[in-house]
Amino acid sequence: MPDAIFAHPRLASAYDAFDGDRADLDAYVRIADEFGARHVLDVGCGTGCLAILLASTGRRVTAVDPAGASLDVARSKPGAGSVAWLHGDATTLPPLAVDLATMTGNVAQVFLSDADWTATLRGIRGALRHREHLVFETRRPQVPVWEEWAAAGPVTIDVPGLGPVEQRSEVTEVALPYVSFRATYTFAADGLAVTSESTLRFRSRAEVEESLAANGFTTLDVRDAPDRPGREYVFIAVAA
Repeated sequence: MPDAIFAHPRLASAYDAFDGDRADLDAYVRIADEFGARHVLDVGCGTGCLAILLASTGRRVTAVDPAGASLDVARSKPGAGSVAWLHGDATTLPPLAVDLATMTGNVAQVFLSDADWTATLRGIRGALRHREHLVFETRRPQVPVWEEWAAAGPVTIDVPGLGPVEQRSEVTEVALPYVSFRATYTFAADGLAVTSESTLRFRSRAEVEESLAANGFTTLDVRDAPDRPGREYVFIAVAA
């Protein structure tokens, strides 16, 4: 089941406000240009920021996410009509033949078990045309970003349509490769407080490359994330 931050209607509506301007997504448009991708599959599309951005460039875009509330937000945005939205995940896709598949944000890290990660890679592999590309990012485990999360104080943002919303975050467990954290959102308009529990898996570069090779991919390149230099890997793999 998706975390509440994606699946709860109130939290999904506030998600973009706390996620920043997403200038990091421009790098994925450049990668789509680099490989001449005309049909892109966005896995774990969330509230649709990348999918709509890609569609605005004239590309065909298919976007999939297991959180219905996030998809509702995505479908309400300008330009959303140009995207094919699917409620599900990489294991429930209809027949596709895409030129590029993407996973941005923390999507690649939400698959905690080897079985779930393998099923996701195989689902994506089945959707890609031969010799086409998978691009995704993942945080480097040697950079303890969770220490920054633990030190962060509360943040309040005035969210359009919702009013002031306070976010309080805490790291609840560090048991590498797993890091768990909790975020509580309080809505000033009515005092509603909603908590979301999350866990991410921090895989090493070698572990990711081995998993790609085992599931029908060849790693072409591992790049630095332009918006977080030295903190994330951007994997570029091709369907063998």
